[in-house]
Amino acid sequence: MTRYPINEIFYSLQGEGYHAGTPAVFIRFAGCNLKCAFCDTDHRLRQTMSAAEIAAAAAAHPARHVVLTGGEPSLFVTDELLTRLHAAGKFIAVETNGTHPLPESVDWITLSPKDPFLPDATPVLTRCDELKCVYTGLPVPAYAHIATRHRFLQPCDTGDKTHDRRLLDEATDFCLRHPEWRISLQLHKIIGIR
Repeated sequence: MTRYPINEIFYSLQGEGYHAGTPAVFIRFAGCNLKCAFCDTDHRLRQTMSAAEIAAAAAAHPARHVVLTGGEPSLFVTDELLTRLHAAGKFIAVETNGTHPLPESVDWITLSPKDPFLPDATPVLTRCDELKCVYTGLPVPAYAHIATRHRFLQPCDTGDKTHDRRLLDEATDFCLRHPEWRISLQLHKIIGIR
């Protein structure tokens, strides 16, 4: 029986991207293949769980929406886990850096490429439902080779209000000049929830 490395499972509102504001069960996997300097996520191993245990934990919450996040969920997600979650009536979204393939039965892929920041982070995914790029002031790649329905630019939260305001202003200006992109703000941080 496969055991999955889990950091935490919790119920909240999706804070970013297309589904911002949607009630969701977050399943945070422990571990990531990248080390981004701006990463603000704790993805240490807290426990291991079976697919049945994870599905039962997700089923304990009323929302249909489940977000597999990390760390990097593509390192761990299997068809077995997806089958269990679907059997529990869940819609499965995955937040990924795109450096590893995903099973076909994922319902929604949020691809957040990190190749502008790290040399070995080129995405292997060529399609996603939403492309969400963290904006740190570096040029925004076009990612014309990635088929997507939605493009989001998310200003990086650096913890410095003055710097964050400059990044927000620059990201806003970028979206105004490139209307195929939309701003994504971290709603969960704005309203003070997990």
